[in-house]
Amino acid sequence: MIAILSPAKSLDFEKRFDLASSNVRFKKEINTLIGVLKEKSTQEVQELMSISEKLAQLNVERYDNFKKSTPKHAKQAALAFQGDVYQGMHAEDFSEREHEFAQKHIRILSGLYGILRPMDLIQPYRLEMGTQLKVGEHSSLYSFWGDKVMNELKKDLKAQGDKVLINLASNEYFKVINRPGLRKQLQVIDVEFKDLKNDQYKIISFFAKKARGLMARYIVKNELSKVEDLKAFDYEGYMYDEKDSSPTKLAFKRGG
Repeated sequence: MIAILSPAKSLDFEKRFDLASSNVRFKKEINTLIGVLKEKSTQEVQELMSISEKLAQLNVERYDNFKKSTPKHAKQAALAFQGDVYQGMHAEDFSEREHEFAQKHIRILSGLYGILRPMDLIQPYRLEMGTQLKVGEHSSLYSFWGDKVMNELKKDLKAQGDKVLINLASNEYFKVINRPGLRKQLQVIDVEFKDLKNDQYKIISFFAKKARGLMARYIVKNELSKVEDLKAFDYEGYMYDEKDSSPTKLAFKRGG
């Protein structure tokens, strides 16, 4: 079983951890993307990513400073990413055994890196999967990464002798692998988190993002490998909702 997550835009490269690390898998593709991005002006990056001039300038500097070989300031992905999902997962307090389990069972989709294991070393960057970046014959990052990421996931699952993929990613990122035939090749389980608001259960972005990280944490802390075991998830008041679930979706609600 592998659970997939989205990355985060906010990063922390200040705090360091004396932990094992691994190298990213798609160095050639990463350097191709960096090469394309290095050709962009600050204004072009600003327009491409719909961000402020200040943020665009920061990322132009990041691309210019990007190293082909892993530099000293690189950091493990699960510890570098901040934001709601990673607050929920809180990998900082994983034990060595838990980091090893996460390395096998958690994957992070990325616009620049394609797919990451939690301990893969990354450099500061910003490149969302939905960015309409043309790369050679590819009109988008979905086209550029799709088959590569999907094949890597299938290879990792095959090594486990399993076909279960737990979707904890946003639609923007899941789209990169949501290709024709995916659900015939793998057992994909979507996970939905709803909170009670104004007498109705709704998906509230902030809470749902954190809950995805909490579920990843739950999987790692309990070393889970079966879908059935995920139904016992009860972090921060969430409870399994059998009525709203299906063979391909696990639904959880909180409140009421």
